Amino acid sequence: MGGLRRWLPSCCCFDRGGGGGGGRSGSVADDGLLWDVALKAHASGDYSVAVAQANEALEDQAQVLVSPASTLVGVYDGHGGPDAARFVNARLFSLIQEFASENGGLSAEVIRQAFGATEDEFMDMVAKSWPTQPRFVSVGSCCLVGAIEDGTLYVANLGDSRAVLGRRAAPGDRGKRRTVAERLSRDHNVSDEAVRREVVEAHPDDPHIVTSAHGVWRIKGIITVSRSIGDAYLKRPDMCSPALMQTICPFPMRRPVMSAVPSVRTRKLRPGDQFLIFASDGLWEQLTDEAAVDIVARSPRKGVAMRLVRAAQLEAARKKDMKYESIAAIEKGRRRRFHDDITVVVLFLDNRSSCAPGAPTQSSGVVADEIDGTYAPVDVFSLSSDDQGDDPTRPVLR
Repeated sequence: MGGLRRWLPSCCCFDRGGGGGGGRSGSVADDGLLWDVALKAHASGDYSVAVAQANEALEDQAQVLVSPASTLVGVYDGHGGPDAARFVNARLFSLIQEFASENGGLSAEVIRQAFGATEDEFMDMVAKSWPTQPRFVSVGSCCLVGAIEDGTLYVANLGDSRAVLGRRAAPGDRGKRRTVAERLSRDHNVSDEAVRREVVEAHPDDPHIVTSAHGVWRIKGIITVSRSIGDAYLKRPDMCSPALMQTICPFPMRRPVMSAVPSVRTRKLRPGDQFLIFASDGLWEQLTDEAAVDIVARSPRKGVAMRLVRAAQLEAARKKDMKYESIAAIEKGRRRRFHDDITVVVLFLDNRSSCAPGAPTQSSGVVADEIDGTYAPVDVFSLSSDDQGDDPTRPVLR
């Protein structure tokens, strides 16, 4: 991971809460729960970021790190509260850098090690704090990471956030679309029959490992995703008192029922690859892969991530026989009844050769000797990403 290994230690700051073109501006000014960075440059093109808050506290977190030769994208979708997603946002990229430096560059194994170390650090924090803050045992986060370096794309995920590639249609592709969707990540959600079967086969002695209620499949009747960072109560039964387990889990647990081992896909970038969409499940609950790719393919680049967010909100409104303006008027917390937090990063792939070995370190506005990045706000409503004080989850890049 030569580019990132060389540049990340020199980074001292990033745009936070919309610096350099983001924030509540333009067409989203009437909705205080929307935020975006309309368009910025990365090593091989442009990128756009947007967030819509629905929960009382924003549970999604996102970050983009750009060096002249590398790009990292992270989308973290928390559940049970924002704590785990904020922790991942603070530590994962630093750990990827650390393991890449120790192992001579980026690889699938480096990413797995960084995920594992993030899980270990979070579990250590929970173990130390749960006697006084027991709610930490039930917070967790899905985790989606994309990394581009040396012409290679790495996609790693836990949970049901998703990465989708928009690529030029090949002669053999069906239909008349000029750009087709290719899913690059696997949803670890037991609504998927294959994932459900995987969980059941791993627990042959537990008839209640996956249950269905009101048409929704859940592990132990609690959670839909099978992999995450955190969720200590479903991975460390020893950390939970019997009274707590009786309250949160209708069936006894004797061993972990979730995993923090990511699915990792490695893919060489190709001439027909046009853009990548990284998003939390708040987007994919409303839009298909094909619909999202079509929107990006036919839209102007500037503000395209917000176009996806708005399309998802319009679909959520349609399902409730409402107008978008009605949803935009709903306050945080109550808005969760209509849609989840939504986080979207769109990464355009204009100069794939700029990420190839030996390529020049200047492209698309990213100048040699520069490093840049974007952190979405910790909370859109308060835009508090710059006001983190001594929060132990504040990013520390070493």
